[in-house]
Amino acid sequence: MQCDEVALLIPSSLDDDQPVPLPVQTHVESCLRCQAELARYKRMLRGLQLLRTQLLEPAPGLLGLTLSAIGDASEQHAIRSLLNKRKVAYVGAISGAVAAAGAAAAIIAVQRSRRRAAAALATT
Repeated sequence: MQCDEVALLIPSSLDDDQPVPLPVQTHVESCLRCQAELARYKRMLRGLQLLRTQLLEPAPGLLGLTLSAIGDASEQHAIRSLLNKRKVAYVGAISGAVAAAGAAAAIIAVQRSRRRAAAALATT
């Protein structure tokens, strides 16, 4: 067997609590590289097992710092959102003003044309 093949088989053999296949076992016994790989993997498993049983206490003040950071981020998001909404409001207000001015100009033009038509009828 090749070291690369053995390296792939070691985790599955140890994780499933099944006996290591004989060709893998024979190779590991004769290969220092694979023995080191097996030792590293077993050490990692022991470390993970310890993490399951250890209760880690957060540092004093960590909760306050975390909540403060979340609050700051929320405020910045709210400010950005407000600025974007203001931009939309300004564009809407300008569009409304332009539409109102256009409507006023159209009304004035219609009134002038009616006055001219009325004046023309009155003179004839």
